[in-house]
Amino acid sequence: MKVLVCGGAGFIGSNFVRRIIDGTFQGISSVVVVDKLTYAGSLENLSSQVLSEIEFIQGDICDMELLLRASKDCTAIVNFAAETHVDRSIASSSNFVTTNIIGVDSILQVALENEISTILQVSTDEVYGSIDLGSWVEAEPLLPNSPYSASKASADLLARSYFKTHGLDIRITRCSNNYGPYQFPEKIIPLFITNLLQGKKVPIYGDGLNVRDWLHVDDHCTGIYKVLDKGVPGEIYNIGGGRELRNIDLAKIILKMFDRDESWIDWVPDRLGHDLRYSVDFSKAKESIGYLPKVSFEIGIKEVVDWYRKSKDWWMPRRRVN
Repeated sequence: MKVLVCGGAGFIGSNFVRRIIDGTFQGISSVVVVDKLTYAGSLENLSSQVLSEIEFIQGDICDMELLLRASKDCTAIVNFAAETHVDRSIASSSNFVTTNIIGVDSILQVALENEISTILQVSTDEVYGSIDLGSWVEAEPLLPNSPYSASKASADLLARSYFKTHGLDIRITRCSNNYGPYQFPEKIIPLFITNLLQGKKVPIYGDGLNVRDWLHVDDHCTGIYKVLDKGVPGEIYNIGGGRELRNIDLAKIILKMFDRDESWIDWVPDRLGHDLRYSVDFSKAKESIGYLPKVSFEIGIKEVVDWYRKSKDWWMPRRRVN
């Protein structure tokens, strides 16, 4: 199988590519990566060995001519390429509409023209909105509350339409909050860690009671691979971590790892339209494709803190990006 990975130099996409090259994911013989290399994507996320074994093309997924060339002879396209930070989408949504909707439309049109067998669209639990109790199943209506999640929901619906209208083999995954090495330090876990490494407080929105389900990037990529390998055309699969934490409790865990108390919390005004809780029911993925998260949060967060401690040369320049 030859796979085109869009956004393969970003946090999650690069992890997926590295695991193909190291042999973790079997059956993929060749990889082409297309990445625009925005502030959140970097060739530093892919080792020199990985780069020597893939074809890398710098480019925008909105560029259909580039995608037509890049996807030639590919069996599948896995799309990680997206603008993802909610705060940035609140400040300005135009890049989110362009990349997350128009870019996905370009991928779908190219898939039709080049007769690509399978398209896997990587989405997010945020498309469901906020849930006070229980967990979302895949059939829940989409009720996004931020420009970011609205753009991802739009892409999901567009992808589904290509399955229904054109018969394209479209598969959609919706993941919970990821964490792991190489995550850009605007996100909450690496932001907390890198702040503390610089002797700064950790910022928490509002009252800190917002709940997120935490998923290690290794488990997420395993789920994506299983959907690519065993998933059913036209189906949606929730990929969860099974570890819900309030933001205040997440902060306390990380503060404890640095021998800091709650005086190191910087309480800031709440984010506009801040969703209270996300929680996905991933029993469908468990039962149909054998997905289960394996990295416990307690182990995973220690490994991530250690990685950022040792990787100052990687994250320090990224802290200066606006």
